[in-house]
Amino acid sequence: MSGKTEKTADKDKHRDAETVAAKAGAETAAAEDTDAAEAEAGEAAAADNEADTDNGADAPEAESEDMAAKYMRLAADFQNYKKRTEKERFERYAEGKKDLAADILPVLDNFERAVAGETGQDEAVTEGLEMILRQLRDVLAKNGITEIEALGADFDPNRHHAVMMEDSQEYESGKVCEVLQKGYAVGDKIVRPAMVKVAQ
Repeated sequence: MSGKTEKTADKDKHRDAETVAAKAGAETAAAEDTDAAEAEAGEAAAADNEADTDNGADAPEAESEDMAAKYMRLAADFQNYKKRTEKERFERYAEGKKDLAADILPVLDNFERAVAGETGQDEAVTEGLEMILRQLRDVLAKNGITEIEALGADFDPNRHHAVMMEDSQEYESGKVCEVLQKGYAVGDKIVRPAMVKVAQ
C-alpha cells in the first residue's frame, strides 16, 4: 500500500515538474515575443525619426528655394519699375523742354526779324540784337531743341508744313525751295514744323 502511495506521489511530483517547466517555457516565449515586439517598435520609431529628420532637412531647402524665387520675382518687378519710372521721367522732361521751346520760339522769331531789318542800319544796335539772338539759340541748343532741316531737303509732312508749291530752277520737284518760318524739334518730338514752299 505504502509502495503505491509513493508511486502516486512520484507521479504527482513529475506532473508538477512538467507543469512548472511548461509555465516557465510559456513565460520565456512570452518574454521573447515581448522583446521582439519591443524591438520592432524601436525599429519603427527609429524609421519614423529618420523620416522626420529627412523631412526636416528637406523643409529648409524647400523654404530657401521659395525665398530665392520670391527674391528673383521682386528683383524683376523692381527693375521693371525703375525702367518705367525712368521712361516716364524722361518723357516729362522732354515735354517740359517742348513747352519751353514753344514759349521761346516767338521771341526768337522776332529777334531774327529785327536783326534782318537792322542790317546796314545802326551797327551797335545790330550787334546787340545779334548777341541776344546767339544767346537765345544757345539756350535752345543746351536744352536739346534743334532746328529742323528744311531748305533743300525732301518734303516731309511730319516735319514740314507746306503752304504752297511753286516752280523752281534751283531745286528738284518735291524739295523744299524756301523756308517761311523755321521749325524746331526736341529729339523726335516736333515743337513746331517748318513752314515751307515746295518745288513742283
